[in-house]
Amino acid sequence: MHPDEDGRGRERNKVIQYTSENNKVIVAGKVNSPLIFGHEIYGEGFYNFTLAVPRLSEYVDILPVTISERLLDTTGLSVGTEIVIKGQLRSYNKYIEGKNRLVLTIFTRDISTKNEEIKNPNQIFLDGYICKPPIYRTTPFQREIADILLAVNRAYNKSDYIPVITWGRNARFSQKLSVGQRIRIWGRIQSRLYKKKMPNGEVIDRTAYEVSVSKMEVTDE
Repeated sequence: MHPDEDGRGRERNKVIQYTSENNKVIVAGKVNSPLIFGHEIYGEGFYNFTLAVPRLSEYVDILPVTISERLLDTTGLSVGTEIVIKGQLRSYNKYIEGKNRLVLTIFTRDISTKNEEIKNPNQIFLDGYICKPPIYRTTPFQREIADILLAVNRAYNKSDYIPVITWGRNARFSQKLSVGQRIRIWGRIQSRLYKKKMPNGEVIDRTAYEVSVSKMEVTDE
């Protein structure tokens, strides 16, 4: 899945047509919170929890995960259990504090116990379309960043809207891209803490989730 893995050429040259191919996630880490019931669809219950996924640095990303009750028998999910999840990064709108907000979660398709160290415990591949003009900026530490909102098609005429961040030369390249262009990206899912000032002046901690890009390409297919 990742461009540095074996078989990357075959993956990149493949025409991505189906939902199972244009949105791929593999994450490995420790269960960080107890399961909480989320919702039910056609009699199938879904639960939410967070997964602590380490970076190469000492930082740990705390990522939201959704799992069907039908997968819970395969692996114990008590806090501290080390697991590997394969799935997709999905988005949905949720009414929070009087506003519709974009919420991201890793939708689990397969889960297993982590039995050995994984070289790259946080991998994502997306093939989608730019749906807002990219925003290029420079951080106070002079790092170049471009923000992209990527629409990734799903079955039943649905799309997931994924915030994507590119860095350095990829950021400079991204600012030239147009709405509607199709791109493929490889990277990782990250959690980022930030301060939010409320209307009453109170400052609270919030967490944003986004995809940090290590490689990208434009496709005309």
